Amino acid sequence: MRSRRCVPRPSLAGLGTEELLALLADDGARDDTKSSALRALNGREPAAQLIPLVPSLGTSDGRRPLPPLGRAVERLGAAAVPAARAWARDGRGWLAQLGSEVLAEHPGPDALPGLVEELAGQWAARDWCGPDRTARRLARFGPDAAGAVPHLRRFWLRTPHSYERAAYLQALGAIDPDGLDYAHTESLWDCEETARLLGIVSAPAGPEVLRRIEVLRDDPMESPEVRAAARVRSAAVAGPGPL
Repeated sequence: MRSRRCVPRPSLAGLGTEELLALLADDGARDDTKSSALRALNGREPAAQLIPLVPSLGTSDGRRPLPPLGRAVERLGAAAVPAARAWARDGRGWLAQLGSEVLAEHPGPDALPGLVEELAGQWAARDWCGPDRTARRLARFGPDAAGAVPHLRRFWLRTPHSYERAAYLQALGAIDPDGLDYAHTESLWDCEETARLLGIVSAPAGPEVLRRIEVLRDDPMESPEVRAAARVRSAAVAGPGPL
């Protein structure tokens, strides 16, 4: 039996952004080539020029988006919202879904009461999967979302999913940062890296906090991002050295 040779996926990392966008605009380019171009773009600064190309970036059978497209559109943030309104009305199911997802992630002011109600309902139902997404959407409203604060605090304290705690803490910081000293201090011992990073930046500079930040700074088992953030915070507290 002959062994199948594995053909490596083409790398387009050496191409410039304009060249990658030209590949995506080429109707004759294969799906795998366009997918590689999207992966290369996803490692760079978001390019707004991608937005008008999105409707053409479905698979050749027209049934679904190219695999890296969702991440590429997500990275565009609010810049994709005007186009997403048209995508959401498109007859192609994959494009309509993509447009709806963009609009859900960047809700207008009229959506705020519904989002607060959604979070309250998730707490009442002890629905532990999904409130972190609601929290991120609420965070975009800043202090206007003050009605969500009690629910966000409860979710931060009680969620069984450690990876969601950072989303609740980030939302609280955006909406009502007062009274978060304890939460930021506690986060310095959190098992989730994102939560530890929040603690390093925002925990009040008491003796216990500074000792813990020094431990994180010097821990060879810590991630490079956490060690770097801890170095910056330690240096800021220490101030300039002797001239």
